[in-house]
Amino acid sequence: MVRQKIQIKKIDNLSTRQVTFSKRRRGLFKKAQELATLCDAEIALIVFSATGKLFDYSSSSMMQIIQRLKKLQSEGSYSNRHRQTLNNQQAGGDNYDAINKEFTSLTLELRQLNGEDLQGLGLNELARLERVVELALGRVGKTKNDMLMNEISKHKRREIELSEENATLKQQAEQGSSVESITNSSGFGEDMSVSDTALKLGLEKLDMDTGISSVIRPTG
Repeated sequence: MVRQKIQIKKIDNLSTRQVTFSKRRRGLFKKAQELATLCDAEIALIVFSATGKLFDYSSSSMMQIIQRLKKLQSEGSYSNRHRQTLNNQQAGGDNYDAINKEFTSLTLELRQLNGEDLQGLGLNELARLERVVELALGRVGKTKNDMLMNEISKHKRREIELSEENATLKQQAEQGSSVESITNSSGFGEDMSVSDTALKLGLEKLDMDTGISSVIRPTG
């Protein structure tokens, strides 16, 4: 739910006024405490409610802050500072008016660049807006093309890197296959030699009944 902005004037309802006073007073004291902590400032607040009840806050000693204020008032520097503050506020108000006018002018120009509020413009002003828009579109198109070319270059570099990685992995896989093939070939040769020797020598079989040994020759 959106909070409604209340009008700054005296609240007629008594209970609402008391509730608002309590909430705002706590918020004021909280902000004063935060300001004193964050900025190492000396702050003293004295608040009297409508019923005469006193509420106060001070970042250090209340009496020391009051005495410091009295000293400044007696020296006359307080009034000079007050006048300087008022002058700064007045200058700030003038600056605010100038900034507000410039902001309004820029907002109107932006709306016109978007094709709005063109009814009061003449041919020369419309032609000027058209040139501005064309220049802006050209810059936008150039920026877009540059970004696209950069992306294409990145993808091409990545493609080359992946191709090189694939070639390296393929070479490593081929080398591993060659070593395994050589190992297997060596083992097979030894088995063939043993088998061939066994075939040449034959297998001696002892006949348990006759005691005559016989040699089994290969049939092949």
